[in-house]
Amino acid sequence: METKTDKTIATEIARQLGNKAMCMLGAKNFSCTNNMFCFKIGKNCKRVNYIKITLNGLDLYDMEFIRIHGAKMTKLAKHTDIYADMMHQIIETETGMYTSL
Repeated sequence: METKTDKTIATEIARQLGNKAMCMLGAKNFSCTNNMFCFKIGKNCKRVNYIKITLNGLDLYDMEFIRIHGAKMTKLAKHTDIYADMMHQIIETETGMYTSL
């Protein structure tokens, strides 16, 4: 039996981040559920290689910055109740990578 995932929230998160930011981060290996969008990013000075963005019950976002190495997953930082316009700044702070020119 196949289950379908509603990708509207993930699509909206990706739109709010923007194509330029995704390219500058080297985003790839996208994954989503009904209220979550996550992706792998390129090498950076803070060794974050995975970002998970979840829509919470307050219609705000929770962001997790993760390092995955082999079978080991380490959560490096978590921010809760984030507005969409704050995502770029938090990504830049937690990864050391720019999301705009």
